[in-house]
Amino acid sequence: MPKKPAQSDSTEQNVSFEHSLTELESIVTRLEAGELPLEEALSEFERGVQLARQGQQKLQQAEQRVQILLNDGNDDDAALTPFTPNAE
Repeated sequence: MPKKPAQSDSTEQNVSFEHSLTELESIVTRLEAGELPLEEALSEFERGVQLARQGQQKLQQAEQRVQILLNDGNDDDAALTPFTPNAE
């Protein structure tokens, strides 16, 4: 099987969490089968580690966003003001 071309960091960041998880599950299945040559298994393992780290990072970012949204709703001291684009 030919190797996939290396993707740039920006391309990998744009891949959805779900797509990354599906690819990671596929890698785990191939590695568990134990039929890959050593070099290919190492390459797949390396890609799996990258995907796992990216997934963890995306989950942390989502958790931070949820916390920000929840904290914004609990700030009783903050008064809402109408948005005016030219106000300085």
